[in-house]
Amino acid sequence: MKIGTVTGSIWSTRKADCLHGQTFLVVDTMLGPVVAADQVGAGKGDKVLLVTGTVASKFCMEAPVDAAVVAIVDTEERNVRT
Repeated sequence: MKIGTVTGSIWSTRKADCLHGQTFLVVDTMLGPVVAADQVGAGKGDKVLLVTGTVASKFCMEAPVDAAVVAIVDTEERNVRT
């Protein structure tokens, strides 16, 4: 899984039948921006968890996607070793 922040949306009036009803978000990650299928109703500014690859397509009913937003992060705690 990856953590990212939603920075925008992708709108498409024409798309494959298997993608109808699917919302796409632009998510900034440490590796750069990713377009991800939204599965949880995330919005601009939300910190989210992404899954990629085969796992992402399974969250999207086998649609041909390679990234999916599967959670909105409420809090994040990092333990820093000193």
